[in-house]
Amino acid sequence: MGEPGPDLRDIPSIVGGSVENRHGIVLAKSIPAKNHNIKTGEAIWQAKQKCTDLVIVPPHYNLYERCSYEFLQLLKDYAPAIEIYSIDECWCDVSGTASLFGSPVALANLIKDKTFKELGFSVNIGVSTNKLLSKVASNFKKPNQVHTLYPDQIADKMWSLPVGDLFYVGRATKRKLYSLGIYTIVQLANMNLDYLRAHFKKHGEVIWAYVNGIDNSELTVTPPPNKGYGNSTTIAFDIEDAKTAKHVLLSLSESVCLRMRHDGVYAQIVSIGVKNNLFEYASHQLKTPTPTNTTMEFYYYACRLFDQLWDHSSIRHLSVRGTDVTKDKFNQMQLFNTKNYDKFYRADRTIDTIRNRYGNDSIIRASFLNSPIYHMTGGMSREKNGPTKFERRDDNCKKLFQ
Repeated sequence: MGEPGPDLRDIPSIVGGSVENRHGIVLAKSIPAKNHNIKTGEAIWQAKQKCTDLVIVPPHYNLYERCSYEFLQLLKDYAPAIEIYSIDECWCDVSGTASLFGSPVALANLIKDKTFKELGFSVNIGVSTNKLLSKVASNFKKPNQVHTLYPDQIADKMWSLPVGDLFYVGRATKRKLYSLGIYTIVQLANMNLDYLRAHFKKHGEVIWAYVNGIDNSELTVTPPPNKGYGNSTTIAFDIEDAKTAKHVLLSLSESVCLRMRHDGVYAQIVSIGVKNNLFEYASHQLKTPTPTNTTMEFYYYACRLFDQLWDHSSIRHLSVRGTDVTKDKFNQMQLFNTKNYDKFYRADRTIDTIRNRYGNDSIIRASFLNSPIYHMTGGMSREKNGPTKFERRDDNCKKLFQ
């Protein structure tokens, strides 16, 4: 084996999608890359213009998922209530743990140090009286730091920050605030609430409350049920014919319906979206006669929508979505559609069992053999999943960061 390369955390580096497959955006960045003003979500070619010696590595979602799982197990030893916000963020309610672990700051440092020692990666932890302020504090100086942001520290620690650093101020809101001459959080804090309502409506009330550290939301330990299930993909080449486009729709329907069957729900509305190579987007939807999570039935409606929607322009991006989900299933006989969807549903259940045991690639439709289109498109693609596989609970993340 050769000498290990440099630590990606210490050099300008990004995790990026495949430029060849037209997934070339920045998915994550190191702190040195951030210092070059490289932003998550921008095109890789833009990032390389900002830093010519930028190191680009592919994503490995299996690794991220495992590290997230390991970190969550560690937190459960200290926090009685945990809300998962994303794969790498969560809130912990540590009320009443002082007699066991000391002050919240002491506990945060304990978790930070144990994470680095046992799992091999660093975490930033924000400590405060509510979710909002702890979230803001966690984004203070990195890496591997613990920060507090209590209500009496807001003026000193938060108001001097750029307005874009405020939770729930996204790119569109930031642009609008800039157009109003508001560039820092302290400027926003001094604005009249009625003025913000006039320009941002309900969202104005939200950001006014947040800029003043007001957040009464409770931890959501049990996530709410999904209101819809969807997948989309940017195709590596422009699609010029309906047959290929419908092949992509089938692969998207396969993965969407698998997720619905896993959760025991059925969609009553099917929708599709088409983006052409000029980045023009259009969508259609329909209400199904009966709720469904059967792949071929879902695909049938997706194809009907595609035939109504497509204007024969070159296709760059396709999406499918099932909404108005329900756990109730009933069958409505259809006069002109004689397909036996009960038969398809039984086949789906058998296929799900095989894939659950042996992996998604253990059984595929014959139409995808020797096809450039993956048979279950959407979500995490094969290249994003990466090569890392964990088979045992005692496999540790730390060795992967050494």
